[in-house]
Amino acid sequence: MKEIFIVTGANGFLGNNIIRALNKRKSGCEIRAMVHKGSKSPNALKGLDCKLYECDVKDIDSLKEVFEGIEDANVFVIHAAGIVTIKSKKDPLVYETNVEGTKNIVEKAIETNAKLIYISSVHAIPPKPKGEKIVEVNLFLPDKVDGLYAKTKAEAANYILDAVKNRGLNACILHPSGMIGPNDFGLTHLTKLIRDLANGDFRIMVKGGYDFVDVRDVADAAVSACENGKCGECYILSNEFISLKDTADIVCDHMGYKRIKSKVPMFLCKLFAPLCELYYNIKKIPPLFTKLSLRVITSNGEFDNSKAREALAFNPRPLNSTIIDATEFMIEKGDVSPKKKLQIRKKDKK
Repeated sequence: MKEIFIVTGANGFLGNNIIRALNKRKSGCEIRAMVHKGSKSPNALKGLDCKLYECDVKDIDSLKEVFEGIEDANVFVIHAAGIVTIKSKKDPLVYETNVEGTKNIVEKAIETNAKLIYISSVHAIPPKPKGEKIVEVNLFLPDKVDGLYAKTKAEAANYILDAVKNRGLNACILHPSGMIGPNDFGLTHLTKLIRDLANGDFRIMVKGGYDFVDVRDVADAAVSACENGKCGECYILSNEFISLKDTADIVCDHMGYKRIKSKVPMFLCKLFAPLCELYYNIKKIPPLFTKLSLRVITSNGEFDNSKAREALAFNPRPLNSTIIDATEFMIEKGDVSPKKKLQIRKKDKK
């Protein structure tokens, strides 16, 4: 039977990597790539085998075309669309997209008897004290997680599990940790950090770290979940904890710079975080460090991914190669200035 894959947020960081994974692993299938009208990252899907559909997950009527003509096929919906935010200020658009938009996708999946793979986040899972590994849960508690993004992901996950139990939805949920790697055309927070490190814009580092995972490994797991993910089950897609200092060392070594030795005490970072966020808001630039992001990089970043390894053949690659690949992507994209590299290397030699 013909297979049809519908990918929401297809030109996003994870979305375009999912399309790439489908191109490699699913020959002969039909791929329908949902992109938001007027969205950024026009080159993310360039040269990839997929058909583009301009939709808005917040508007269920706009989803009609992408779900048409699928009656005689096995249909899989990989719902990767969402808004990630580390800002302190509440944004109604985040809730409308991450919760109401997910509800619309659930309705269409039930209506068309499609299997849904929902991309959530480890942040939707209630945290545990340091030293205890975080595992999958089957009940999400929005009030127990930190930040608007985590709360919306938790609420959406509860809605999906309820639809599985009471409405016959065939769905499973994936919880990636902090995603990093190549093909980030929209410049997410972690890629922006790597870009700035590669450009030498950071010569002072912040203490802390988190669990990061290669976006390509998450994409492969999402494709695997279409066949192997069990209905109603959740899977953590983590890799390993790495400090921001070690991340910076990998980038600096790759670029041929001296390693960053200076560190800013965390109490100073937390003290000035509100002012930094205000500055970024005025400049209309996505912030790197906020009160929320500082809490994340000092929180428990230990996760158990054994369930995904067994069920989805999830096998994350070493982070060293991931960070280098992300750096090379920034160089190829032209976001790392050769002139700055030369200037920094001259300074390092002095």
